[in-house]
Amino acid sequence: MTVIATSLGDWLATPQGRYLLAREQALFDQAVADIFGFNAVQLGLPQHDLLRGSRIPLRVQAADEAGAQLRLLPQELPLEADSLDLLLLPHILEFNDDPHQILREVERVLRPEGELILSGFNPRSLWGVRRALGCRDGYPWCGQFIALTRLKDWLALLGFEVTGVRFACYAPPFASAQWLERFHFMEPPGDRWWAVSGGVYFLQAKKRVPGMRLIKPRWNEGLVGKLLPVAPKLNRDVTQKIQKDD
Repeated sequence: MTVIATSLGDWLATPQGRYLLAREQALFDQAVADIFGFNAVQLGLPQHDLLRGSRIPLRVQAADEAGAQLRLLPQELPLEADSLDLLLLPHILEFNDDPHQILREVERVLRPEGELILSGFNPRSLWGVRRALGCRDGYPWCGQFIALTRLKDWLALLGFEVTGVRFACYAPPFASAQWLERFHFMEPPGDRWWAVSGGVYFLQAKKRVPGMRLIKPRWNEGLVGKLLPVAPKLNRDVTQKIQKDD
C-alpha cells in the first residue's frame, strides 16, 4: 500500500523525493557558489541545507516548521527591506495559497541586484501529467504546479530579470527506486533533446532597480547675473505701492 506523504519534507524521504532532491541539490550547489554578499536565506525545507555551497558568511534557514533557525510565515517576512543578497525558494510557491504575496515580500527584502533562486514542479512534464490525471492526495500532487511562463511574467512585473533556467528529473515519476533507476538513461540527453519537459524547473533571477542621474542645465552665468538684481527691485516696488494704497 502506498503511504501518502503529509508534508514535502516527508515526501523527500521517499524514492521519488530522493531522486528529485539529489538533482536539485546539485543545481543549488552549483548556483550559489558564485554569488557573493553578506546575507543569505533559505526559505523552506530546513531539513536540507541548500546553501551549503555558498560562501556568503551569514546563512539562515527559515520556515514555518520545526527545525528552522528562524520561524516565520513566507508571506510575512520579518526582515528589513533591501537586506538580503541571496534568497532561495525551494518549492514554496506551489504549496502556498498566496504565491503573489510571497514574491512581493521577496522583492522587498532583496537588495538591488540581489539574487533569487527557486525551484518548482513543471506542469508541462510527465510529472505534471501525473498530477493532472492521477490522484492529488498527498505531496507533491496536492500543490498548484505553476507554469514557468506564468512565473516569469510575475517576476517581470516585480522588476526581476531572469538570468537562467534549468530543468531536471526527466524520468517518469515512478514510486519505485528500481524503476527510476531503469529510466536513468533519460537524464543525460534531457537538457539537449527535451529540456523543457523536465519534472522540475530551476530558475535564477536578479532584482533590478532603475537608476536615475540628475542632468543639471548649463546656466548662462552672465545672463543670470543681470536678472538676479531684478527680483529685489520688483519686491521694493510692490511694497511701496502697497504702502501708498494703504
